[in-house]
Amino acid sequence: MSKRVLDGKTFAEMVFAGADALERNMQQVNALNVFPVPDGDTGTNMNLTMRSGVQELRSRPSLSLGAAAEALSRGLLMGARGNSGVILSQLFRGFARGAAGHDELNAVQFAAALQQGVDTAYKSVVKPVEGTILTVAREASRHAVSIARRTPDIAALLREVLAKARETLLKTPDMLPILKQVGVVDSGGQGLVHLYEGFAAYLSGEATVEAVEMPAAARPARRAESAPAQSRVATESIEFPYDMEFFIRRPARMPAGMRFDREWFTRALEKDGDSVIVIDDGDIIKVHVHSRKPGDVLNLALPYGELIDIRILNMREQHRELLDQGEPAGDGPELAAPEVLTGGAPVQGVSPEQVHEFAPYGIIAVAMGGGIADIFLRHEADIVLSGGQTMNPSTEDFLQAIESLSAEQIYLLPNNGNVILTAQQAAEMSGRSVTVIPTRSIPQGLAALLAFNEAETAERNEERMRGAAESVRSGEVTLAVRDSTIGGLTIREGDYIGIMDKEIVTASGSLQETCRTLLAKMLEDGGELVTVLTGEGTNDAETAALSDWLKESYPDAELEVFEGGQPLYPYLIAVE
Repeated sequence: MSKRVLDGKTFAEMVFAGADALERNMQQVNALNVFPVPDGDTGTNMNLTMRSGVQELRSRPSLSLGAAAEALSRGLLMGARGNSGVILSQLFRGFARGAAGHDELNAVQFAAALQQGVDTAYKSVVKPVEGTILTVAREASRHAVSIARRTPDIAALLREVLAKARETLLKTPDMLPILKQVGVVDSGGQGLVHLYEGFAAYLSGEATVEAVEMPAAARPARRAESAPAQSRVATESIEFPYDMEFFIRRPARMPAGMRFDREWFTRALEKDGDSVIVIDDGDIIKVHVHSRKPGDVLNLALPYGELIDIRILNMREQHRELLDQGEPAGDGPELAAPEVLTGGAPVQGVSPEQVHEFAPYGIIAVAMGGGIADIFLRHEADIVLSGGQTMNPSTEDFLQAIESLSAEQIYLLPNNGNVILTAQQAAEMSGRSVTVIPTRSIPQGLAALLAFNEAETAERNEERMRGAAESVRSGEVTLAVRDSTIGGLTIREGDYIGIMDKEIVTASGSLQETCRTLLAKMLEDGGELVTVLTGEGTNDAETAALSDWLKESYPDAELEVFEGGQPLYPYLIAVE
């Protein structure tokens, strides 16, 4: 089945097939987690990210590939979870930029867009590591650019992309020693391969998906003799006649006492309009709306920056021209005179109930377990997002939390290495002053939070919080879900494993023995304070025995025990 060009409809259905293939293999991707812990989540994160993109793509169908790719990119950006999900969203963000302005792509253009996706993804990662999803995507896109010069068939091109991705995936253990040691390939790379499998199968006619329903206005005009569908609609029934699209270019610094609140702005447009789309992408805000009063819309947007690429179409006039089938149309209504909207814009001096009083600081943390969330809230965190290794918060979760805080400076505590990229992506997209403190564990997050001092400057607080997080030794105890050999340790399925700062240092069939060995290693270089957070279902007698042993073995160390309620991890431990 040959395919020389790809339009928006075919692209969307190809994406759906890829998402289906990824979902079918989600658990297999999860099982490739390097550590044999019960919360390997790469497959879950990639699947949830893709599902968000698919949902957006289905809600905004278009025959234009550029428009379809932009919809997919937006959905992926907002739904991105975990490092793998963020990288996946960046791959398609770059692809969408490469496809922008094109209704169709040929093989050469498609390959170039793939390459632009890889370039964008690499820029989003501070220290790219070879042997990961990035490597698989890079080699596949390079191969695509080369092959596209020799074949115009996009279906054949994707089969080559898939073959190269599979070949590179098998080499990842040679690039990343930990993969070879454990005997697995990179999980993110495997997820990407499954996505490509679905793409290639669909374009080759080997897979079917639910067809994309195009809105009537997006379908190609028919050459039939019958009257157009629009003839069954009265021109006057078009309630919001002006189809508007424009961009707001935000200034480098917003005026004091003012911020862009996407939710409020969207609601304001919906009061006298429909088909509202507001995309806040950092320094640019894209706005689309059908309205009765274009002047009101433009005045509502003006306080937030320069208005550029303004497009206003009179849909009633277009409708009359369609009905006249090319005959000269009568004079349509002129653009409504501007009427300034002041009702509630979140700007200083306008409608007191909508003006936000900004606090100097706000803190958002991520935590798993009700007890841990309570600890963060008691120590002045403003918002705690539910999440951790098993269920990472999405970019949109972070953005909603950021938008809900009226603070001049906001700190994000991701408290998990797999959440840091998502937090950073949200910080960049928010358009606010947001700093990510790259905490990789709950103990690091608590240390950072306790180091915060509202009397200090923003820069000094960042320095204090980073320093506190780096000074903490973090420990975790969980169950192994498979046999494995790591760092000279032989681990059996069902063993308790002790992890110190992301390195497995002990394994045993006894929970007590594992905890004691882990604590001994964490206290080798001393420690004044030991904090233990108990997880779901932890036995009180087990905790008491561990506490007694610690007090007897390390009498100079102060011990604090809190009920954390975290799943899968009987104990989380911090040594300071």
